Amino acid sequence: MKRMGMIFRAKANKALDRAEDPRETLDYSYQKQLELLQKVRRGVADVATSRKRLELQMSQLQGQSSKLEEQGKKALALGREDLAREALSRRAALQQQVTDLESQHQTLQGEEEKLTLASQRLQAKVDAFRTKKETIKATYTAAQAQTRIGEAFSGISEEMGDVGMAVQRAEDKTAELQARSGAIDELLASGALDDVSGTSKDDITAELDRLSGGSDVELELQRMKAELAGGSDSGGRQAIEGGNGTEQAQGQGQQQSQDTPKFEK
Repeated sequence: MKRMGMIFRAKANKALDRAEDPRETLDYSYQKQLELLQKVRRGVADVATSRKRLELQMSQLQGQSSKLEEQGKKALALGREDLAREALSRRAALQQQVTDLESQHQTLQGEEEKLTLASQRLQAKVDAFRTKKETIKATYTAAQAQTRIGEAFSGISEEMGDVGMAVQRAEDKTAELQARSGAIDELLASGALDDVSGTSKDDITAELDRLSGGSDVELELQRMKAELAGGSDSGGRQAIEGGNGTEQAQGQGQQQSQDTPKFEK
C-alpha cells in the first residue's frame, strides 16, 4: 500500500508538473498578496473609524462636563449648594469616562500607526513582487519561445514530428506505387500478365518490332558510313588532280626554257 501510494503521488506530481504554468502561479500569488493588502487596509480603516468614534464620544462628554460645570456655578450662585455638589459629582464621572476614552484612543491610535506602517511595507513588497513577477514571466515566455523555435528547427517538436512522419509516409507510398507500376510494366512486356485493353502485343510481335527497330538503326548507320566514304573519295581525287596539274606546269616550264635560244657574247 505504501508503494502504491508513492507511485500514485509520483504520477500525480508529474501530471501537475506538466499542467502547471509558472506564469499562472505567479499571477495567483500576486492576487493573494493584493487580497491580503486589501484586508490590512480595511483593518486600518476600521481602526481609524473606531478612533474617530472615540474622539466624537470624548467631544460629547467634554461638552456635557462643561455644561455641568456651568450649572454647578449657577446653582452655587443661587445658594443651592446641594445642586452644585450633584453637578460637580456628575462632572467627575464624566471626566472619568473621558479619561478612559482617552486611554482607548491612544491604544487605537498606536494600532492604527502600526497597521499603517504594515500596510506601507506590504504595499512595497507587493510592488516589488509585481515587478519580479513580470520579469520572471517575460523571461519564461522568451525561454519557452526559444525552446519551441529550437525544437521546430531540430524537428523534435511534436508538431514537426507529425509533419516529418507524414512526409515519410508519403515518400514511402510514392516509392511503393512507382515500384508497383514498374513491376506491372515489366510483367506486361514479358507477357506474364494479359492486357485486358487489347493494346498489348504478343511475344512474336514484340520481337519483330525490336528487330525492325534494330534494322532501322543499322540502315541509318550504313548510310552515314557511305556518306563519309563518298566524301573521302572526292577529296582524294581532288588532291590527285591538283598534283597532276602541278607536274604539267613544271614540265611546260622546262620545255619553254629549252626552246629559248641562247645568245653568245
